[in-house]
Parts: sequence; structure tokens; C-alpha cells
Amino acid sequence: MAATTTTMPSSMAASLVTSLRSLPAHALVPLVASALLFVVAVVLRRRRRPVYLLNYSCHLPDVDRKVNLEVCEYFGQRCRHYSDDTADFMRLIYRKSGLGQETYAPPFIFSGEFQKTQAFAVQEAEEGLFATVAHLLAKSDVRPRDVGFVVVACSMFSPAPSLASMIVRRFGMPPGTRTYSLAGMGCSAGTVGIDMAARALRVSRRGGYALVVVTENMSLNWYFGENKHMLVTNCIFRVGSAAALVTDVAARRGDAKYELVRTLRTHHGGDDAAYNAAVQMEDEEGNVGVALTKDLVRVAGAGLRQHIATLAPHVLPVSELLRYVWRVARAYVAGNPKAAAAIVPDFQRAFEHMCIHSGGKAVIDAVAKLMAFGPQVVEPARATLHRFGNTSSSLVFYELAYFEAKRRVRAGDRLWMLAFGTGFKACSNVWRALRDSAPDADNPWNACAHRYPAALPPPSTRRSSGGAPAMDSTHLKNDKLP
Repeated sequence: MAATTTTMPSSMAASLVTSLRSLPAHALVPLVASALLFVVAVVLRRRRRPVYLLNYSCHLPDVDRKVNLEVCEYFGQRCRHYSDDTADFMRLIYRKSGLGQETYAPPFIFSGEFQKTQAFAVQEAEEGLFATVAHLLAKSDVRPRDVGFVVVACSMFSPAPSLASMIVRRFGMPPGTRTYSLAGMGCSAGTVGIDMAARALRVSRRGGYALVVVTENMSLNWYFGENKHMLVTNCIFRVGSAAALVTDVAARRGDAKYELVRTLRTHHGGDDAAYNAAVQMEDEEGNVGVALTKDLVRVAGAGLRQHIATLAPHVLPVSELLRYVWRVARAYVAGNPKAAAAIVPDFQRAFEHMCIHSGGKAVIDAVAKLMAFGPQVVEPARATLHRFGNTSSSLVFYELAYFEAKRRVRAGDRLWMLAFGTGFKACSNVWRALRDSAPDADNPWNACAHRYPAALPPPSTRRSSGGAPAMDSTHLKNDKLP
């Protein structure tokens, strides 16, 4: 019986082949064509629907929200929460932070009350979220009732009703709108939100539009204690929000700016040092704040190494992967395993533009050193930190706006968004430009981009022994911010 069962398929296949051979050509051709069309249809159906970044907006607060070192010192003296030693420490951190004199602070800083309250936190959230979403919907020609998904990310402020509910209510979105609120994701929430929105669109049968809104809230997280690890956030975090519309509607491809090519998230929370690198906590006196430990930069470097090891095979050309393997093998043969471990692929061969997490000067320096990036690669990150400070999850969108304000993006260019978050996470979004860039009317850099370094010449093809592009004095001079 078993033998009969085994031979039946083969005999059926043989008879089928014999029948096909007996068919005349005029009947066989349409049959083969139909079979090929069926195979193509199955392949296309299995292929993920493309997701596009239709447009995005970054919040530019009113001029009366600008803050500089003088305003910070005035606030610190009048609030009477800090000792002279603490004030001196914050002044030192501020001057070394890489922040300029035109960043933006939350409303309570200017209120004269010197107290953080829920009302101020709600005001800060509404000012950033509502203005940004309104600008985005208007310039994208999308009505609020057309938005099927709303993803709102804010790490340190999670009110009830949620921030997503505030947006739905303000813009009168329909009851069928699906909302998601992300909290505790840190500065990676912007890239995570894009990934989540793309997945939601792809699993939805009808697709449509997904609104991603990313912000941070300082009003309830300003630290009024003496712990130096927790005082750093007062010095570098500033107000900022961004909103993005992603869609899988094929008819809007011609209007879209970018196509989402790949997303990647790696989580390194299994390591104690990584988990505790940035933690919201209470100090000895019960003051709540976010502690940034001395391990943060080291953890960021280690997390980035593991992250790019996963990303590299998917984005780097084969020639660069082979070159990387050859360099590592040569170092091992030479008996230098430490040098082999320090070698990284040249990601400038994979991307024309990089929005590197600009959470602080030390983080930018660490990424540049590990990845062998020259000053021209990290210029947008340094400029964003200088002009807007650390705006957390919206940072990568301010950097994207910088590229567009400088008109550097051309159709077909590849762009890498890289962000780090608490936990510790490293997250990437890879985009392909669908058209040449030009700054929108609400681009936050429109009035100040000319003050920052102009487009730098491409890196030299001459390589140093470490594999990094050789930089001349012109590159170093242009890297200085005003």
C-alpha cells in the first residue's frame, strides 16, 4: 500500500507532462503565460506593501520661549532650590553641553511661579502637539477623519486621558481611529513610532494614513535636587515636538517625500549597566528626576556595535562587506584581536545622509569615533543640538529638516535615522528619497540654517590606517558652530 501511495504522484506528474507535450503550440503558450502570471501574482501578494513618509513637521516654539544661559541662571537663583555649588555645576555642564543660546524651555520656566505642576505639563504638551499636527495635516492635504491610526510617543508624561486622546478630541477624529500611546521609550520613541505605524498599516486590509506624533515633556521632570547625575537633564533637555504622516496609499507616492526601506530595533536591557544607564528615579530627598549615569556613553557605544552588526548585512554593498571581512581577518592574522574588534564597516557607502542621535555632545563624539565619521557626517547632529538642544524623540526629525533646509537630499538618496533610548535600545529607520528636497514653509531651520556650516566637500578617498576618511584642516574649521 505504501509503495502504491509513493508512486501515484510521480505517475500523475509523468502523465501531466505527456499531456502538455501533446498540446499544440497555440494552446500551450496561453497556458504557460497564465501559470507565470499566477506565480507573479502570488509573489507580489507576499511582498510587503510599501510605506511612504508623506510629510512631517517640527515644532518651532514662540520666541518668548527662548532660553539661554542667563535665563537659566536667573531661574536657578530665583527658585531657591539649588545651592551655590549646584548652580556652579549646572553652569559648567551647560557651557560644555554644545547647546547654543536659542533653545526653548517649558512654560513654567517663564511663569514666575517656579513650581512644576500638571497644568504646566498639559500646556507644554498642547502647545507642541496641536500646532505641529495642524501644520502637518494642512500641508499634506489630509483631513483628520482620513487618519486611521494615531501613534503618540512621550517618554516621561502619560496623562489620563492620554495624549493620543487629546489629539483625537482636538481634531475631531472619527470613533474608528485606532490610537496607541508609547511611554518610557526615551529618545528612541520617534523611530519606534514610525516602525509601529508602518506595521499597523501593513496588517490593516484597507491601509490608509497613520499619524505619528513624538514629543517630550519637561514640566513635571525638571529636577530640583542636588544629585549631579540627575542635574544633567536640566542642562541639556529642551522643548521640541514632531509629527509625521506615513501612508501605504499607492496613489500618494507622487506626493510623498521618502519611502521606508527598513526598520530595526535592538534591545540591550538584559545587561544591568545598559538597563540602568538612564533611569527615572527619586533622590534621597524624594525629588523626582532622570539620572544619567557615567556608563551611558559606554553603553551607547556597545549597543551601537551590536545594532550595526545586525543592520550591516541588509544595507551595505557586497564590496564593503567583503572589504570589512578582509580587514578583520588581516588584523587577526597579524595577532591583534583588539584592533580587529575595533574595526567597523564604512556606513558612508550605504547612506548619503545620516540623522545620528544628538542627545549630547559626548554621545555624538562617541558615535563619530566608533563609526569613524568625519566632521561633515556629524555636522547635522551638532547643529541640531546647538540650535534646539536635546528634544528627545523628535531629534531625528529636526535633523532631517536640517538636510532639507540645506537642500542636500536628492531623489534616490538613502537616509539613516539612528536613535538611542532608555532600556537600553538602539533603533534605526532607513529611508529612500523619492524627490529632491526643499524646505517647507514651516521648516524650523528656515530663519537660521544659513548660520550653520554650509555643505562640506565629500570626504577624501584617501584612507588613514584606521580606515577612516582622511580629514584636512578645512573640514575641521567648518565644523565649528557659531
